[in-house]
Amino acid sequence: MTALETGTEHLLVRQEGRVAVVSFNRPEARNALSSEMYEGFNRVLPAIASDPGIGCMLLTGEGGAFCAGGDVKSMASRKAPGASGGQTVEDRIDDLRFRQEQVSLAIHELPKPVIASLPGAAAGAGLSIALAADMRIMADSAFMTTAFAKVGFSGDFGGSWYLTQLLGTARAKELYFTARRVAAEEALELGLTNRVAPAAELTEQALAFANEIASGPPIAHRLMKENLNRALQHELKECLAAEAVAMTRAGQTEDHKEAAKAFVEKRTPTFKGK
Repeated sequence: MTALETGTEHLLVRQEGRVAVVSFNRPEARNALSSEMYEGFNRVLPAIASDPGIGCMLLTGEGGAFCAGGDVKSMASRKAPGASGGQTVEDRIDDLRFRQEQVSLAIHELPKPVIASLPGAAAGAGLSIALAADMRIMADSAFMTTAFAKVGFSGDFGGSWYLTQLLGTARAKELYFTARRVAAEEALELGLTNRVAPAAELTEQALAFANEIASGPPIAHRLMKENLNRALQHELKECLAAEAVAMTRAGQTEDHKEAAKAFVEKRTPTFKGK
């Protein structure tokens, strides 16, 4: 099964060159998360990871929003734990842990670069998922917000970890406690997004960005991502040891030999992921 065959009604997949474009598709609910989206991620991400024709994933949203996070309307009508026909607290904890791993952790660990393209709001778990991506590009009219404090929640999908890594403890706490909106330009200044584009040009610029990344060496990109993710949790000595292994392995690939030859011949290399 190819990545293109794994999408669902709420999680669309298309391929543009070597880029897999994955789109949240519940515009009537500002792309709030649904069980069908979770099912889609569980199928789409492994397919993208194993598809040699895909060099980068671009995650975005249809209808002007990125993702509003959890569906608050559905939460309001959900039965209390222990009620007749309702889940137990333990069941809900297990369910949330599984969903976080199949979406946020899976994006973070996907062996290919992931770019989140935000045409509009990224809120709550939607922001957490955007932060799970390796890079972000925002429309100049888009904004980010943790949102959890406004609905009496503490936060999920790794947002507290990602924000702390990107901003430090004090800034992360501010954004969680206040749930204030962070406009695109401020997000750029803070380092929460890599680029800001005019709203009318976001799709074009995001695809160009993703295709630029996708044209690079797939094996080296996988090893780079492993190195950079490892640096979040390990000491320098461990990272140096792992870098030595990865660098040596990359040096044995056909892609490295092609790139070295292209450098001498002053041409653009053609990478094949071998």
